[in-house]
This record gives sequence, structure tokens and C-alpha cells, in this order.
Amino acid sequence: MNKPAETLREKFARRFLSSDMPIIVYAVMAGSIVAVWSAQAIAPDLALNLFSELLGAAFTLFIIDTLLVRTKARRWKVVSRQIDYLIARTGNRLRDGMATRIFRFVPDIDPEADKHTNLASIRQQREALFNELSALNESELEQRIDENEVFSDRMYEYLNEKAEDIWDIVNMKYSEYLAPELVSLLMDLHTNLKDAAAHIRQYRKADRFADEIDKQYYRGIGAKGITLTLKAMLDLVNQLKNAGYSEAAPIAAAGN
Repeated sequence: MNKPAETLREKFARRFLSSDMPIIVYAVMAGSIVAVWSAQAIAPDLALNLFSELLGAAFTLFIIDTLLVRTKARRWKVVSRQIDYLIARTGNRLRDGMATRIFRFVPDIDPEADKHTNLASIRQQREALFNELSALNESELEQRIDENEVFSDRMYEYLNEKAEDIWDIVNMKYSEYLAPELVSLLMDLHTNLKDAAAHIRQYRKADRFADEIDKQYYRGIGAKGITLTLKAMLDLVNQLKNAGYSEAAPIAAAGN
């Protein structure tokens, strides 16, 4: 049986406890020690002095690096679970909002099943929807959006709100401890959310004109722009989920 692929979230949690010191530094230090030790036959006194200095430097480097790793790990350990959950929760809320608000997702709910079973089923249905939507081309994707909802003021406010949620995460006090790959993913998502909001405003410019040609022009470029942006966002939220950052809020245990 194949072992499940390690997510970015799991990989980062493990990698965080390792050293940031490039291995080449230790390799050069070790090579220098060996070279100096080998030069004892030529200049024994000088070689011994250099050997002592290099050995002391290597020991100091190792101790300092170890202490830095431990200090960083201790600081991160306090908040790592909360921050991971915050990112995963934000990713899940965005996926849910995109599915229901933009693509008119209506899940099949079994009235006989308990809430945990239905929640798992809804997540599976939503994942299937996102996989289906990701495979569509731009014109096909444009046909799937709820135009009345997407180009409304409500959607404009929603997209900006989600963009600010992500921006707050990227700029929080502990953002320096986040994996660069994760920060890049969040920044791309933030940018696309802002772009989507801008396309809504472009679409709504049509309301300022009486001429039908002007109206059609602004509605056309707004619809085209938001379709391209939504396609990019589908890819980004799927990447975020595959990285391990999509988690629903906890609900009461079964039977409660």
C-alpha cells in the first residue's frame, strides 16, 4: 500500500525543526580542518594553531546554530497549531463561499444521516465540483457562474473581506515563520481576490452609460476578467487544500 504524499503543512512542521545553516558551510569547515591537519608535516606549529582555531570555530558554529533552531522552534510551537488552523479555516471558508455564492453549489443532504456524515459528504461533493470546474475552459466556466450574485455589491464586499483576511495572516507577527511556499500561495490568492473585486467594479461601470454599446463593452471586459481570475482562484484554493490547509470549524461530537 502506497504511503500518502506528504502535504506542505506536514513537511513544513517537520522541516521547521531542522537547521537553516546551508550544508556547504559545514562541508567547507570540515574540509578546512582536514586540510590543515594534513599540513602538519610542512608547518606543524602553524597547522596546530590553525587546527585549534578551526575546531573552536566549528564548535561555536554548531552550538549557535543548535540554539537558534531550538529557540525558533520553541517560539513557533506556542502558536503553530493556532496559525495552521487559522489558515486552514480561512481556506475552507473561501472554498465554501466560492462554491455557494459564485457557482450555485447546493449539496445533497441525507436527512437520515448524522451531522458528521453529512459534513463529510458535503466536503466531498464540493471537492468534486471544484475538480470539475478546474477542468473547464474559460467560456464554459463563465456559463457556470451566478451572474446576478457575482456582479453584485455583496460579492464585491465579500471578495475584499476575504482578501483582507488573507492579508492579515500574511502580515501577522509570526508570518516570518511561515513556509515561503505558503506565503507565496497566500499572496497570489490575495491578489486574485482583489483583482476579482476590481473586475466587478469594471462590470458595474456599464450602469453609468446610456448607450448600449458602452454597456456591453464594460460588461464584456468585466465578465472576461472575472472568469480568468476565478479560474486562477480555483487552482489556488485547490493547491491550498492539497497543501493541507482546508479545515472546517469543529462541531459538537456525535450524539451531543
